[in-house]
Amino acid sequence: MKTFACGDVVPGCTATFTASDDAGILGQVAGHAAADHGLPDVGPELVAAVRAHVRAA
Repeated sequence: MKTFACGDVVPGCTATFTASDDAGILGQVAGHAAADHGLPDVGPELVAAVRAHVRAA
């Protein structure tokens, strides 16, 4: 399992995500970024930042 805390990239955000792999995390983060942060497009910089902070659970 993998985990990601949005606050590692967006200070103050308390959302956390768990999935079996990076793709699962990125899918959840894309929906969260659009709904909660107003970012409908997850660009390569954001993907890289998320991947850098994904941790093994």
